[in-house]
Amino acid sequence: MEEGGGTTSTYPFEKWRYRYIEGVGTDVNIEFVDPSMSGEYRMTMDPSEKDALLYVPNAGLTMYEQMGLTSKNDRFNRSDGTHLGIGNEPTTQNMGEFNRLEQYANLQKPPAIKFRDLEAVVNTRITYNLLPVKVHADYIRMTESTVLTRVTVQLENKDLQFQQKDGVSKALVNMYARITSMSRRPVNVWEEPVVIEVPAEMTEQTLKRNSIYSHAVFLAPGAYRLNVVVKDVTGGTMNNFEMPLHVPRFEEDKLASSTLILADLIEKVPTRNIGTGQFVIGDSKVRPRLNDTFRQDEKMGIYVQFYNFQANDKTGKPEGSIGYEIVRNGSNKKVLDLNEEVNSLPGAAAQQVTVEKLLTLQSLEPGQYTLKMTVTDRLRNQTLTPSATFTVN
Repeated sequence: MEEGGGTTSTYPFEKWRYRYIEGVGTDVNIEFVDPSMSGEYRMTMDPSEKDALLYVPNAGLTMYEQMGLTSKNDRFNRSDGTHLGIGNEPTTQNMGEFNRLEQYANLQKPPAIKFRDLEAVVNTRITYNLLPVKVHADYIRMTESTVLTRVTVQLENKDLQFQQKDGVSKALVNMYARITSMSRRPVNVWEEPVVIEVPAEMTEQTLKRNSIYSHAVFLAPGAYRLNVVVKDVTGGTMNNFEMPLHVPRFEEDKLASSTLILADLIEKVPTRNIGTGQFVIGDSKVRPRLNDTFRQDEKMGIYVQFYNFQANDKTGKPEGSIGYEIVRNGSNKKVLDLNEEVNSLPGAAAQQVTVEKLLTLQSLEPGQYTLKMTVTDRLRNQTLTPSATFTVN
C-alpha cells in the first residue's frame, strides 16, 4: 500500500537450496536441483541427483569407496530411494523415507492462510460494506496465452482509524483476495497486512489522501470472479467486494490493445526493479488514478500498449498512426487534437507499441472530459478507438 511509492524484495530462484515449511520446524532436505546445469529446476527427494559424477564409474568416490570398504554400485541398491554414498555415519532423522515423503507433500501444499477470519467471509458469501473501497483491474498481454491482470485496491485514509504511539500515527488493514473460476474453483489467492504509518503531526494531512495497493496475477484468457476482503484491524470495519474479471484473448492477426490507464505517476524504474514491485509494468512504474479525477496543477499520465501491427516487408517496422482527441463532455468542444506516427514512439515494433505520455492540465477548465484515441494499422487497414473519461477540478 502506498501514497507515494512501494518496495518489494526478490530472491533469485537459483539460490533457493532449502525451503522452510511452516509447522515442520526445520529446514527440509528436499532441494531444487539442476543436475545437468541446463536451467531446469525441479523438486527431488534424492539429494544425489545433483552429483554430476553419479553415473561415471570410479569417479566422485566417497572416502569409504576410495578405501575399498564399499563399492559405488552399492549406491544403487539402497532401499530408501536415494543413491547416496554408504558410510559408517547413520542417516539423520530428516533423511528417513517417510520424513522425505512428508516434506515433499508439504512443498506442494498451498501457503497457509493467515487471515482465517477474512477467508471465512469469502467462503460464506456474506457481503460487508462498512469500509468503502475501490477495486479496479487492468489487463496487459504477456504471451499468447497469458495476460498480466493487475488488481488495484484503493482506500480513503479518512475511513481508517489511526492510532498514535511514540509520535507515529498508524493504521493497519488486513487484505485477503481470491480469484476463482465462474464455477467457484480457486485460481489464485493472496493476502497482505497493509500498514500506513506517518508522523503524528501529519495525521490531518494524511486523512485527506488515499492509499493505494496493487497486485499482479498471470491469468489465462477467460471469465473469473474476484473477491477482495479488507478489514480495518483497529476500527473493526470491513468490506467484502466482489467483481467479475473478463481477461481478454489477444488474437495474433488482429490489432488489439491493453487497458487504457489514466495515471497520476509514470516513471522509469531502475534496471534491478524491472518487472517487479508495486505498479511496475515492464520498465515503467504506472500508478493509476482510480477515481479518474485530476487537479489543474497535476499532470495526467496516459499508458496503453497496442499489439499485432503488420510489419513492413522491407523495414520490418509497423506503419500506422495514433490520434489523440480530448473533448469536453456536454459541449463537444475539442481541447486537444493531434496525431503522431507509430514509428516515432520509442521502442515501437510490430509486435508491441507502448504509449507513455504525461499531459499538462493547466489549460483545461474544471469539468468532465473524454480522451479518445484512434489507432490505425495502415498495412492491415485495421483501427482501434480506445477511450476513457476523466474529471479536472
